[in-house]
Amino acid sequence: MKHLIHICFGIVFFAGHAQDKAKAIDVSVIASVVIPKHYLISKTSENITVDGKASELSWENADFTDYFIDIEGVIDPKYKTKTKMLWDDQYLYVYAELSEPHIWGTLKQRDTIIYYNNDFEVFIDPSQTGIGYGEIEINALNTVWDLYLNKPYRIGGHANFEWNLNELKSAIQIHGSLNNPNDIDSLWTAEMAIPLKPLIALKNRPKSVPKEGEQWRINFSRVQWDHDIIDGEYYRKKEDGKFSHEHNWVWSNQKVINMHEPEKWGILQFTEKSTAQGVPYIKDEDLLIKQTAFALFRKTRYKNLKYLLDEQQGNKKELNVTMSKDNSVKAIFHKTLFGFEYKIKSPITDITYIINQEGTLKKL
Repeated sequence: MKHLIHICFGIVFFAGHAQDKAKAIDVSVIASVVIPKHYLISKTSENITVDGKASELSWENADFTDYFIDIEGVIDPKYKTKTKMLWDDQYLYVYAELSEPHIWGTLKQRDTIIYYNNDFEVFIDPSQTGIGYGEIEINALNTVWDLYLNKPYRIGGHANFEWNLNELKSAIQIHGSLNNPNDIDSLWTAEMAIPLKPLIALKNRPKSVPKEGEQWRINFSRVQWDHDIIDGEYYRKKEDGKFSHEHNWVWSNQKVINMHEPEKWGILQFTEKSTAQGVPYIKDEDLLIKQTAFALFRKTRYKNLKYLLDEQQGNKKELNVTMSKDNSVKAIFHKTLFGFEYKIKSPITDITYIINQEGTLKKL
């Protein structure tokens, strides 16, 4: 009997030990993690005339971003796009140059869905939370669509078309001709003065003008359509009676055809100096950890870790997460009453982060 007890205990111990080992799930997020680009924006004391020319000395001293890339980061865009920024106590200024051999536009009504034309788009999240952000789109006719999203579409967000930036100033310059298919154009430029007051309202506290070193999230997108010329007019290209897919080109890589993953947007850092040269970028030591948390959220809610949602409430799973070629971290999945959450402890700062089924990231 004694030997039988030992045997049974051994079987139970072995089974329990095997079960513990089985709880660890190996997962890689390398392909989906994005380390955003950053831009240091200098403060201007000049009176900026919004004319699409950006001829002021402050503009000349401001650096352009890198050229835009394909939204999935796979192919090189057909045409070049770049932008630069300035700010003062009233406005965030954006200037963009878009190379284009055929400049055209048809939409003239404000708050029309502008991306049905070739357009330039700005996405701004002053709170850096991905909750409550603004979007501005503009075409070569200087037609604007400005809207507010309470949260991303992926978690049930709604667009508010009534959110109008009434003090927005914008201008377009055409280097070539507009809506004339009989010649080859060079580029078009877009310049905006985006009022700071409604953007400050989207910040967490303090709701004040940006201070030295303050960071927001921002990204830019260019939507480009292939076109047909019919009876001397431009139309979006159709194949088998359906519009061809548009091209999407961005500043900071999204890795998917979806601008509404705001955790991937670039980082905008404010300086009160007249030039950003010599101003150090304030690096977030836990940026990779945070981006890994978002990647786990996306994988669990929408992709190959979705099976974890079938776990019983209260169940936990340990994950061994490969974040990059040289970095890995442990994460704990917890099935909750409302969905799920992950806990990840940073090996750099010892801070524990929690992200839930809504993509809300917090420090523990």
